[in-house]
Amino acid sequence: MATDTLLLPPRRLPPTPVGPRLDWLILADAFELACLTRCSAAPLTDVGPWRQSEGYRTGMIEFNREPAAERMKYLLSRLDIAVAHEVTTGGLRRRYQLHRLYVPRTDRVAYAAAVETGWRQGRQELLTPSTSGTSAARRVWRPRLAAAAWRAALLGAGRHVRKHILGVRLNDQDLAAVLVRGATVLEVPATLVPGAGCTVVSVRNGADAERIMQHATPPSPLTVAY
Repeated sequence: MATDTLLLPPRRLPPTPVGPRLDWLILADAFELACLTRCSAAPLTDVGPWRQSEGYRTGMIEFNREPAAERMKYLLSRLDIAVAHEVTTGGLRRRYQLHRLYVPRTDRVAYAAAVETGWRQGRQELLTPSTSGTSAARRVWRPRLAAAAWRAALLGAGRHVRKHILGVRLNDQDLAAVLVRGATVLEVPATLVPGAGCTVVSVRNGADAERIMQHATPPSPLTVAY
């Protein structure tokens, strides 16, 4: 993660969730932030996994995995949003760590704007069926948005790894659909299988899994601009 932090200076998002269209650099960060938020360890409620009583608006997010928390901290810093990181340890014979991130009240409007606008615009870009006749920037950045979604899922969601597949367990069907579409954008076939209380999105092991992992690796400073 140390190399990641040398990429580009942070940028402030619009103060409201619905506003001017984000430029590609901000959109990539905001969309990945939104996908990570959807992969959080927050409990589900009867209003569905995304809203979770609009829990993200409280400025608190939890992860069971340190890499996911570190990636979110990095993305928030790039978007000029402050955050504090707290680690607690639980369990008896089997110990585990819970990583809790807090966005201060002064930055919660910006955080909500990043999550909501990033998700809405990033999802729209990925679910657009064709890029024929579109700009060169869109053709370049759609695969980067797809990679961002898979990176967030692999870091923040429960991995479902078997001998023949690489998969992730998700409680969010909208994110699952985005991952399937994102895999298509990355020229990898993906499978979506509903499970008990979750959805598993997977790709075949071997060349397909390697391609997803290669794209999900955080970009270097030389590949983030167009």
